[in-house]
Amino acid sequence: MTPPQRQRRVPKEQPPSPPPGPGKQKNPERLFVVAGPDGGERDGDLDLVTLIVARADPPPSATPEQTALLRLCSTPLSVAELSAYLNLPFSMMTVLLTDMLTAGLVTARNPIVRQSVADRSILEAVMHGLQRL
Repeated sequence: MTPPQRQRRVPKEQPPSPPPGPGKQKNPERLFVVAGPDGGERDGDLDLVTLIVARADPPPSATPEQTALLRLCSTPLSVAELSAYLNLPFSMMTVLLTDMLTAGLVTARNPIVRQSVADRSILEAVMHGLQRL
C-alpha cells in the first residue's frame, strides 16, 4: 500500500489593504525629516496647555509645517490643539515650536491660572453688597 500524497497548498491572494482613515496619512514622513538634523537635542519649556500666537507671516524659507502652524496661530491655540490639527505628536510639536520661538516667529505664553479659592475679602464685599439690596 502506498502512503497518501500530500498536496501543496497554494497561497490565496492577499486582500487589498484598507484605505487609511481620516486621521492617518498614507505615506507618513519620518519625523527627523520634519525636525531637521538636530531635532532631538533641544529641550523646550512647552506644555500641552501653553498658548502659541503667531508674530509674523510665514517667511519664504519656512517648511510646510511651520507655514501651517503660523496660519493656525493667528489666534491663540494650545500646543495640544496644534498637535491635533496637524496630526503630529507632542514631541514633534515641541521641536517645531522651539525652532519658531528662537526665530521669533511665534510667542508662547502660559495660560492664566485662576486661584483655587477666591479671596475672602472679595467674597465678604460681594455678600455685604447683596445684603444691602
